Amino acid sequence: MTRRRLNTLATQKKRSKRERRMKVVIYLMILSMVLSSLLMGATYFL
Repeated sequence: MTRRRLNTLATQKKRSKRERRMKVVIYLMILSMVLSSLLMGATYFL
């Protein structure tokens, strides 16, 4: 049972790293979309 627990903990840690990376990528995409829309609005008013 201890080996199974250790294995599941290891897989969970790997999963969280992957999820964290995906979250960062998604936040970067959203941030870039917002910045691009703001720039488009600024160029429209100028």
